[in-house]
Amino acid sequence: MATGPSGLGSEIVSVINKLQDVFTSIGSSGASIDLPQICVLGSQSSGKSSVLENIVGRDFLPRGTGIVTRRPLVLQLINRPAVPGAAQVNGVDKGTDKAANPDEWGEFLHLPGEKFFDFTKIRDEIVRDTEAKTGKNAGISPQPINLRIFSPNVLTLTLVDLPGLTKVPVGDQPRDIEKQIRDMLMKYIIKPGCIILAVTGANTDLANSDGLKMAREVDPEGTRTIGVLTKVDLMDKGTDVVEILAGRIIPLRLGYVPVVNRGQRDIETNKPISAALDNEREFFENHPSYKGKAQFCGTPFLARKLNMILMHHIRATLPDIKGRISQNLQKFNAELQTLGGPLGDGNSGNIVLSVITEFTSEFRTTIDGNTNDLSLNELSGGARISFVFHELFNNGIKSIDPFDQVKDGDIRTILYNSSGSTPALFVGTAAFEVIVKQQIKRLEEPSIKCCQLVYDELIRILGQLLSKVQAFRRYPALRERFNAVVVNFFKKSMSPTTKLVSDLVAMQACYVNTTHPDFIGGHQATALVTEKLNAAKPPPAANDPKAARARLNNDKDLDVDAKREEQSFFGSFFAAKTGTATKKKGAAVMEAPPPMIKPQSALNERETMETEVIKTLIHSYFNIVKREMIDMVPKAISLTLVSHSKENLQRELLQELYKPEVLDDLLKESEFVVSRRKEVLSMVQALNKAEEIVAGV
Repeated sequence: MATGPSGLGSEIVSVINKLQDVFTSIGSSGASIDLPQICVLGSQSSGKSSVLENIVGRDFLPRGTGIVTRRPLVLQLINRPAVPGAAQVNGVDKGTDKAANPDEWGEFLHLPGEKFFDFTKIRDEIVRDTEAKTGKNAGISPQPINLRIFSPNVLTLTLVDLPGLTKVPVGDQPRDIEKQIRDMLMKYIIKPGCIILAVTGANTDLANSDGLKMAREVDPEGTRTIGVLTKVDLMDKGTDVVEILAGRIIPLRLGYVPVVNRGQRDIETNKPISAALDNEREFFENHPSYKGKAQFCGTPFLARKLNMILMHHIRATLPDIKGRISQNLQKFNAELQTLGGPLGDGNSGNIVLSVITEFTSEFRTTIDGNTNDLSLNELSGGARISFVFHELFNNGIKSIDPFDQVKDGDIRTILYNSSGSTPALFVGTAAFEVIVKQQIKRLEEPSIKCCQLVYDELIRILGQLLSKVQAFRRYPALRERFNAVVVNFFKKSMSPTTKLVSDLVAMQACYVNTTHPDFIGGHQATALVTEKLNAAKPPPAANDPKAARARLNNDKDLDVDAKREEQSFFGSFFAAKTGTATKKKGAAVMEAPPPMIKPQSALNERETMETEVIKTLIHSYFNIVKREMIDMVPKAISLTLVSHSKENLQRELLQELYKPEVLDDLLKESEFVVSRRKEVLSMVQALNKAEEIVAGV
């Protein structure tokens, strides 16, 4: 490695320069690699440009009012000893630059092979390329300009000149120019690999320094910030920056360096930088506050210090850079494979076959729950189908109450209607069957709804797999066709599923099995109801002998004549009326029955008894049917929809997609994939090159 004062650490710095070129050439700033670099930070009037020009020793940066630096300038200084006889070889065209010589030139990364010996042309090219990217107004762009300067008078060093901080928009600058610049600077200085060169005018209060304030936000300990104090010669008489240099105001681990730049008048009169550097040296050597430490002041010391800092910083971060290059190379190589490799895949038939196989395999594992990427936060795949069966459907069926639509009065009417023209002696089974069948039919709607919910879950799984399988990103036509075929397959499977589920309900409704072992039966229902009703009756008076006799004779007291008119069989169908039949000339007159006969009064004791028995029977049998439906409907849906899809989806996809005439249309790649493959390929090539560069260090 070069160890002379001019070439100090030049090889190790050149490694980073090469890496910067590699990543800039592919349109990436190497952001994922975070290369070590020195970024120059300061407000517009702090003298940033003058510091950089003094370090280089030549005028080459654009000047003017407002924002002059509108794009980051990656300035790579490369020490190259003077070569005797170079003038004949290089044939320098001095143009407007009197200081042009064959040993100093600049090269832009965007103009490969073109050497600029005339440094005024470098300035013009910076302006031209900036305007090409940002327009002529005062807009800014984060895309860097890479400029390499070869000279025997520089130390090997890499600096990034960032746009100056500004507060108020001027002219046609965007209203949010301050935020735009601040956001751009933050992207650079927030990286741990960035050394911040904070430039501040010594004739302003250090506490108000924009550059230092921003540096403190990302580097609160001051471990990677170096301060540069400009305009030291413009300070009031009797004042100096000794307290700042001693670290008593705002301490920085890397310290401060005071410099003296050319004034505006010197620039306008084209005072040579070499003369300005002589003036700077004389100022520090003769100033009473600085003469004892003059060797630690001025631009030459700043350049040496920056060279040492950058070299040590690169050495410290190089192992990490190697690791990240290798890591990124693996990542982009893996992505390149998913995009079909550098040239895309070959045989279209094989691609479709492998996609069908991968899709159906993923479909099965998602439903069975064998997938590797099981979610920790929510149910997915087959678990959601299970939730539909055992939570939604189960609770939906259980919540159906057979008596929320059938009231006691309705049961009474059905009892009378079911006994026909002859009043029934016992509770009629016909009434029980009529009501229970009506209620069983109510189970069809939630059962069909359950089919629809499971279908929706299968569509959801389809959507997840279309996003998950990488090939679908490459081939949008294949994705669309896949989606259409699978959705159509699910729809076709829904017909037998809903028929089977409807048939299950119809089976239950068409045959009421009163011999079911869990069914309560008529005798037991009657006994239960009698016991319940008797428990609710008030006990008769103990000393009433007639009451005892009445109980023995079915509530008829045989000792006496009836004192009251007993309600007739159909008594509850008429409101209590006086004079329903009046005697007329000794003959009874009957009225014709009304067009519609409805119960008018409350249930009598016998009707209450019969109604309660019917309700008990319905309740018992309906619960049996509900249990059977909760058990059978999920089995039916699993058979004809879920399992059917798992077993037959692959065959359906092969039949619909694996046809020679459609293969080429299906495998047309999306524009995104083509452009992304190009990006990834260039990234892989850049990383391979970067790996070669760092391998030998």
